[in-house]
Amino acid sequence: MQTYMGFEYFLDPHKRIFWVFIISSFMMGYFYLQRGHKRALFSKAIWGHPSAKLDYIYFVLMVLIKVFIILPLMFGAMKIALETSAFLNNYFGLFESTRLWGKWSVMLLYTLAVFIFNDLTRYVLHRAMHEIPFLWRFHKVHHSARVLTPLTLYRVHPLENLLFGLRYALSIGLVTGAFLYWFKAYLGVYQILGVNTIAFIFMLFGSNLRHSHVPLGFFKWLEYVVISPKMHQMHHSKDAYNKNYGGYLSIWDHIFKTASFSQGVSNLRFGLARDEMKNYQSLKGLFLYPLGFKGKK
Repeated sequence: MQTYMGFEYFLDPHKRIFWVFIISSFMMGYFYLQRGHKRALFSKAIWGHPSAKLDYIYFVLMVLIKVFIILPLMFGAMKIALETSAFLNNYFGLFESTRLWGKWSVMLLYTLAVFIFNDLTRYVLHRAMHEIPFLWRFHKVHHSARVLTPLTLYRVHPLENLLFGLRYALSIGLVTGAFLYWFKAYLGVYQILGVNTIAFIFMLFGSNLRHSHVPLGFFKWLEYVVISPKMHQMHHSKDAYNKNYGGYLSIWDHIFKTASFSQGVSNLRFGLARDEMKNYQSLKGLFLYPLGFKGKK
């Protein structure tokens, strides 16, 4: 399997740092900061910060680890889908979908179901990474960033990366298997450049600002449904890391009482508690400390 040290991530529409999403986020960030906010989009204090430099190196290493170690261990979503469809067929018998369902309506329903169920399971696992002490030890790697850049998204311990990969395969596989059982050949998804249309739109409109210093919040009524960049930045702050677990949607946070609106929030301080930060300030610390190695950094 070939890799180009992570550069292919900027050319892959399935990745959040796809060049189109990067440009759209930078444009949104630039125009937002022009509206009287005393921050520079390309600040050396941010992009040249030791934490950001660690993100750049860590990103390259994580790409290699994911390609050669994590991906071969993951279950395939299609295998899970076929097993799910076969299970339903064996236990409930052949299902004949009603003719009231046309191909395009089934595609719309499947597109929505995949997006919503994927987002829900991401919320559940993300919250578990915070609330289960063993998992939180690994998730601290992501929260140890003192400044946020788009590559902070990839500051994730390999174990967490594996868990989220398995979650994705299971969630997509289960939904796809159920739809295969119900609708057979009608199955399809609305796509833009091969990406679920809904996910593509969310990534196009500022998804990379979540890991940035651009505190873009949305109207309060919109934050009842969608996680704004500032809401996710609040999640990275030392004062509210147990809030706003949602991926694209905030409805799960509102349902399960973990939501916090962005209005009136300022002076966000990123990172872990001071006595913990020293354990996550090097490549060795990020990889080995969660595993119990406590040697000199």
